[in-house]
Amino acid sequence: MPEATTESGLPIKAVYGPQDLEGFDPSARLGEPGSYPFTRGVYPSMYTGRPWTMRQYAGFGTAAESNARYKELVANGTGGLSVAFDLPTQMGYDSDHPLAAGEVGKVGVAIDSLDDMLVLFDGLPLDEVSTSMTINAPASTLLLLYQLAAEHNGIAADRLTGTIQNDVLKEYIARGTYIYPPAESLRLISDIFAYCHAEIPRWNTISISGYHMAEAGATPVQEVAFTLANAKAYVQAAIEAGLRVDDIAPRLSFFFVARTTLLEEVAKFRAARRIWARMMKEEFGAQDPRSMMLRFHTQTAGVQLTAQQPELNLVRVAVQGLAAVLGGTQSLHTNSFDEAIALPTAKAARLALRTQQVLAHETDVTRTVDPFAGSYVVESMTDDIEGAVEALMAAVDDRGGAVSAIEQGFQKSEIERSAYDVALQIDAGERVIVGQNRFTVEADEHYEPLRVDPAIEAAQAERLERLRADRDGDAVERALGTLRDAAGGTDNLLYPMLEALRARATGGEVADALRDVWGRYVPRETF
Repeated sequence: MPEATTESGLPIKAVYGPQDLEGFDPSARLGEPGSYPFTRGVYPSMYTGRPWTMRQYAGFGTAAESNARYKELVANGTGGLSVAFDLPTQMGYDSDHPLAAGEVGKVGVAIDSLDDMLVLFDGLPLDEVSTSMTINAPASTLLLLYQLAAEHNGIAADRLTGTIQNDVLKEYIARGTYIYPPAESLRLISDIFAYCHAEIPRWNTISISGYHMAEAGATPVQEVAFTLANAKAYVQAAIEAGLRVDDIAPRLSFFFVARTTLLEEVAKFRAARRIWARMMKEEFGAQDPRSMMLRFHTQTAGVQLTAQQPELNLVRVAVQGLAAVLGGTQSLHTNSFDEAIALPTAKAARLALRTQQVLAHETDVTRTVDPFAGSYVVESMTDDIEGAVEALMAAVDDRGGAVSAIEQGFQKSEIERSAYDVALQIDAGERVIVGQNRFTVEADEHYEPLRVDPAIEAAQAERLERLRADRDGDAVERALGTLRDAAGGTDNLLYPMLEALRARATGGEVADALRDVWGRYVPRETF
């Protein structure tokens, strides 16, 4: 019989015992919860005082439709909003741009201007609700629009809490929604760090994401290694821009996936915390303990959802959510069971939230901190993952660091190889996917998915036409000109960008102003 392995290809034994932790020093490897090296969690009490933040990722169609969904989620107990933007918004194109045709409102909400942002968050207490926005290349634009929307409602920027994803390096690796070349993108990210430190101090300036790499096929080891390598590049860029590590690192956050392989996922989260703490302390000289805390959001694995027998996804999501909680996540989004088919219905989104509430209030996992501490199997797996992650990070460093390795196609090719191997295993039946390649049924029950009205695109175009007719066009052009001048120099870009958006420039116009100066990124062929 072949030796069993984890998702990362590491050996997993049928039985673990004391011999697997020979020489293991709990004081050095674990410490106390809330203390260096944070293996056991970033806070001393973890969930014993209050549970993690329960987020639900939502956004589709128009700002008004998404606003209604947010209000429903808040009414049902969601403590944090997580905003999905449509593809044109993610790529810095307005809804009436030719390249936006057929994509407006499809995978998230269409936000073209401050007018849309005001509708999106109308009636929501932005000083009480934490908002996470999944946006990358135009993250600065959406953050400033959020700030302006809060300002419109009398809420000061220093009262806002939330996160922008703002992780463009993983876009070059896994997702593809990049706009500008890497060097210019890193400059914009460093400007965001500095701006938030001065203006929005409670905001998490970046969510460095392994999730999308995992969705593209990365193993747990690849997910952590490439994420932390990207994080290292961001910290280095910020320091080179003149920022202090302890001024920016406490507001960095991370975003990981939770798979159904519960034990390896718990070990993955523990290893990631330990590596980050050591790297920040020893490589970057961080003094503030908060700089060494790897705080992360988790989303259950969309790639593991099946369109066949979709109700099975309720079980998968419950296991994945439990893995995230046992691994010490700070916030969690549980996928809806129907997301392999279409955008989630309101009922499915509510069930996904109820899954978290059952974990928080009907199980005992919130009553003690880090229940797996000292487990033969989990501590051994944590050590194995830590070693494999460090070896892969060293391979990135050998190629000149994350940006250089991206330009060489290293991370992308490694992930594609892993994804291909998994696909072969599923096709051969070696990897069981319940309901898909084993335990199937002849026909699933009828399911009516949520559909986005194609008329949204025309409606957004009409809104843009009215916006451009109503605003002061000369003021917009002056503001965009100032932004272009700043892009060609060294000033922080967010201040002129804020004024352009305040003058009601659109997101596409702001992105075009930067494209005019920086150009667009064209990746090299890796094959």
